Amino acid sequence: MFEIANFQSDNSADDWALRSEFWRSQSANSIKPRKRRERNSNPLILTGHGNSMRIENGALSIKQGFSHYPQKAECHRYFPGSRDIPERILLLDGSGSLSFDVLSWLGEQGIALARIKWTGEVAIVANGTGYASDRAKVDWQIEQRDNDDKRKAFAIDLVTRKLIASIETLERHVPESTKKATALAWHRNAITRLEQEHFPTVNDLRGIEGQAATLYFGSWQGLPIKWSGKRPVPDDWHHYDIRSSMANGPKPQNRNASHPLNAMLNYAYTVKLAQMQIQAVADGYDPTIGIMHHGRRGKPSYIFDLIEPERPKVDAAILQFVANQSFAAADFVILKDGGCRLSPQLARTVAMLSPS
Repeated sequence: MFEIANFQSDNSADDWALRSEFWRSQSANSIKPRKRRERNSNPLILTGHGNSMRIENGALSIKQGFSHYPQKAECHRYFPGSRDIPERILLLDGSGSLSFDVLSWLGEQGIALARIKWTGEVAIVANGTGYASDRAKVDWQIEQRDNDDKRKAFAIDLVTRKLIASIETLERHVPESTKKATALAWHRNAITRLEQEHFPTVNDLRGIEGQAATLYFGSWQGLPIKWSGKRPVPDDWHHYDIRSSMANGPKPQNRNASHPLNAMLNYAYTVKLAQMQIQAVADGYDPTIGIMHHGRRGKPSYIFDLIEPERPKVDAAILQFVANQSFAAADFVILKDGGCRLSPQLARTVAMLSPS
């Protein structure tokens, strides 16, 4: 029994290394080309354990962490003012270190830094240019938030754009079915209602958004997920079922995903959220002053507003990715509570899928 367990463990380690190398090569192939005088718009994504960022002779020296063995060491060196410097650095879970000198250097070069947890939550976002609010824009946020009519108009616009984007994603990426037809009809009718009806409160608009989401993700039920390799995966991983996680108990919640597709969605949403927070701060908005998402102290509520119409676009990227790939058991880790975690190199690939 001990020998069999050892043999399986060794195979698991081999599978992990092979899949990690596969996703590492996929990430490298997805880097966008740029013109010589353009600044590098590709984010630098760090994952694994042992990441290191330090200043050496005025240059930023970065050593990528390790996620598997064997793995070639990746090093990056950026000199001040270079066009090769990325606009954003994303730290995906893992471990490592950086110094105060690094933070100063990043600020001087206008590089934003964001750390994302494996759960699909933003741990911290540091905008490279610092936060210099535009008084007029912050006053506009406050006015929209505090005026009921303006707040409803803002929310109607958000929900309408989200419904339109959802229709496009459903039409292009979800197979024909009765549920899809029902969802499309409901979305189109909801757009008409938003144009013509009076809604007493923003909560009434939330109700429309919530019903739309239920039908939208319900139409995904049965979407196939392809698997390769000899190691088995849970039966419910072969098809998509529901958006909420089974790892959170009886209360339906989307966090702590228990299905691979939901785990990828959560990660991609979070990367998009971090990107939008960086941009909003750079533009002079206060990320904590939400309009539709109001009253979440200490949270980037305004970014929660902005991301809503973008979510279906993220969904489209993930659905296309899933349709084109065959996954393996080594791409995911099942936690004790049933939660599903992406392998570091798959997380890196998913992070690069988020639409700009």
